[in-house]
Amino acid sequence: MPKCLAATDRFPDGKPNILFLFADDQCYETLRSLGSEVQTPNLDRLAANGVTFTHAYNQGAWGGAVCIASRTMLVTGRFLWHAKAIENTLEEEAQARRLWPQILTDAGYDTYMSGKWHVKVDAENIFRTTKHIRPGMPDQTDEGYDRPKSEADYSAGWKPWETERGGYWQGGKHWSEVLADDGIEFIHQAENGDKPFFIYLAFNAPHDPRQSPKEYVDRYPLDQVTVPENFLPEYPYKDAMGCDKELRDERLAPFPRTSYSVRVNRQEYYAIITHMDAQIGRILNALDQSGKADNTYIFFTADNGLAVGHHGLLGKQSLFEHSVRIPLIVTGPGVPRGKQMASPVYLQDIMPSTLNLAGIEIPEHLQFKSLMPLIAGTRTDSYNAIYGGYMELQRMVHKNNYKLICYPKIQKTLLFDPEKDPQEMHDLAADPQYASVVEDLKRTLQCLQRQTGDTLVLGEFKDEACSEDQE
Repeated sequence: MPKCLAATDRFPDGKPNILFLFADDQCYETLRSLGSEVQTPNLDRLAANGVTFTHAYNQGAWGGAVCIASRTMLVTGRFLWHAKAIENTLEEEAQARRLWPQILTDAGYDTYMSGKWHVKVDAENIFRTTKHIRPGMPDQTDEGYDRPKSEADYSAGWKPWETERGGYWQGGKHWSEVLADDGIEFIHQAENGDKPFFIYLAFNAPHDPRQSPKEYVDRYPLDQVTVPENFLPEYPYKDAMGCDKELRDERLAPFPRTSYSVRVNRQEYYAIITHMDAQIGRILNALDQSGKADNTYIFFTADNGLAVGHHGLLGKQSLFEHSVRIPLIVTGPGVPRGKQMASPVYLQDIMPSTLNLAGIEIPEHLQFKSLMPLIAGTRTDSYNAIYGGYMELQRMVHKNNYKLICYPKIQKTLLFDPEKDPQEMHDLAADPQYASVVEDLKRTLQCLQRQTGDTLVLGEFKDEACSEDQE
């Protein structure tokens, strides 16, 4: 472990506490500290006290429930298609004690989990203690889809604060508030404990149904909510990429998209994020009051992003930045304060990072890389290129200043320069001056397919040997 990030000696074995805060469907662009219009004072507080990775990614998914793939990669430490290969044998992985919380438990940690799980192994069997284990999403109602068509439709229809609609309100208290209660309760119990703790708190927010108290919705007057610059009434390749009108996420708003429906959906998205942020504040306050904060590393991230109107899309089943890129903040002893790092990383790098901090030798089967050498300044990059895949319908590679997206079903290739075109609006693939860039990225993508266990044959690509700088 880099010397500047060594744990304190508060515990006999010198292991620090670890608090993992996990959001669901939160896009990278929703932190006020990075210029967002979303109010996130407590996440900003984290950012001010630590390092924000501005280019953190999820590798993608093998199905519409992107969170399942994301969380399976996180718990197993394996790249996308390798994780899929063992998804149905996670009980065997658990028996071999190879899963994230088990590795920490075996190293002496008191491991605790509450919130969303959505992984094919029982959380009760791999954490020492669990509380409220939530399903993939709160119950949605029929009225929560295809809305709003107009102001009159909104006035007469579904509202985020109506507790009788169930969803996040099922049980009588908003699930984000319940999760904060659970975290606070465990922190209080751990105040006099003799073991370091690993707390895994997974919010369902801001996944739909995007419900929150009215006071939070009122913080975002509709006329002040910005429609994304890359808004489209309908994305032309939505069917080929698997984001057609039948996909559940895409049914949340009417087709074709309207600026009004997008504003309402974004208003409710912002509100539930701000409400979640308030609960994170309660957890952080409890940690401060416990006396454990000085020896605790905090990781905050989300399982994937969300479109909410970008490119005419509502869900997360695309490889655009808004859907594969998420917030990622790290704080703790020795971590620089208020620093932003643009090195591309994966959110699943958090898993080996915690093992690194706990002084645990990284198991050979882990494929993701610890963030701690980047934070300590002993390494400048973890990956030369970032991979993305969605079912057999989309592939992506992001390398240097360019990003290639492929839709194999229709043999369509897109090329973007995200630094100059962050909204991914200007396709450069057909421009002859970028022909060599496209070919280089295709070769790199093929190399990353091998690395991630991706067996999809992209017929237009040549089968060539991979050089080190392509992986």
